[in-house]
Amino acid sequence: MEEAIRNRIILILSLLTAILFVATIGSCGTARRQRLARDKEMAIRLDFEEKVGALEKQVASLNQELQLVKTAADTSGKSLAQEQLASQALKEELQKVTKLKETLEDDLKDALVKGKSRK
Repeated sequence: MEEAIRNRIILILSLLTAILFVATIGSCGTARRQRLARDKEMAIRLDFEEKVGALEKQVASLNQELQLVKTAADTSGKSLAQEQLASQALKEELQKVTKLKETLEDDLKDALVKGKSRK
């Protein structure tokens, strides 16, 4: 009878060992799939980080270019304002000269009229 109990214990332990072996193999397969998924995710993240780095460099470059354009626009605006002031001053001067010319022409006409009437 002891032999039968031993055989049953050996059979139970063999079945338990087989079940644990299958569970271990399944666990190893799951761990492998998780590792592959993690490696794939890390590769994707690294790729995105490289792309983000390149985009950040482009943004920095565009910001510098924008600053240069703003500076050029400010300079052009100031230059335009100065030219407008100069143009306005020239217009005012031209109006003064035109008025002076008209006054001189009127004086010259009056002088000619007076000169002819004296003769």
